[in-house]
Amino acid sequence: MNSHTLVAGILRQASRLLLPSDCTTCAQPLADDPVPFFCRRCWGLIRALQGPACPRCRRPFASTVATMESPTHECHDCLTRAPHYTQVWAAYAYCSPLQDAIALFKYRGKVALADPLGALLAQALPTTLNADLLMPIPLHPHRLRQREFNQSLLLADRIGPVLRRPVSYRNLVRIVDTDPQITLPRSARLHNLRKAFALLIPREVAGKRILLIDDVFTTGTTANECAKVLLEAGAKDVAVLALARSVDAGMVPDTWLPPSAFDQ
Repeated sequence: MNSHTLVAGILRQASRLLLPSDCTTCAQPLADDPVPFFCRRCWGLIRALQGPACPRCRRPFASTVATMESPTHECHDCLTRAPHYTQVWAAYAYCSPLQDAIALFKYRGKVALADPLGALLAQALPTTLNADLLMPIPLHPHRLRQREFNQSLLLADRIGPVLRRPVSYRNLVRIVDTDPQITLPRSARLHNLRKAFALLIPREVAGKRILLIDDVFTTGTTANECAKVLLEAGAKDVAVLALARSVDAGMVPDTWLPPSAFDQ
């Protein structure tokens, strides 16, 4: 444990004595729990997704039958509309308590969660990951001014040293302030992002393997539009690394049930 982590832990314990708080997920009082806003038990429920999945977008399959005869079988969406990115790594399901943590981090400015969320992402890095340059999904300047930080950049800053690769955060930019993707139906998301991204220095990505960093992978539309811009500028390959991905309700692992569910 380094001195920064030790001091942060002492300050956190002191603040909880003076200002008691509860776990965001289970509402139990926090004590010496190492992660801000979450108890040790809830944070321990976060487990990497296991089982068969689309080799391109990592969408979980309901059965091993999907890949039994063809290990490279892709999901319907990837087969019918092949994305510009070659692969997605998104280790965790976008469910509570991780969903609660991302909401605090992203929408309520709890940047103290950047370190534990970055650690989760680092723990799940695949051994086959190969990239020359990391690029966080950019925010439009208007939204960046409102939020005051880019959550994807904070995650990229914590993954760059682990992969020993540089992080480029000024080149890929968002030039159109589109409506949030989460507010739109699936059919409208692609049109919403057309020509929304651009490169300021295209030569920086020429011939390089780019790894896009994001917090949540949902339909992949945003990452796909970024990948398209990068490939058009001469990038050799574009992959995506996300902390979490949305999954169908039936695919949520049982270990993601909140602690109260086990007590009933």
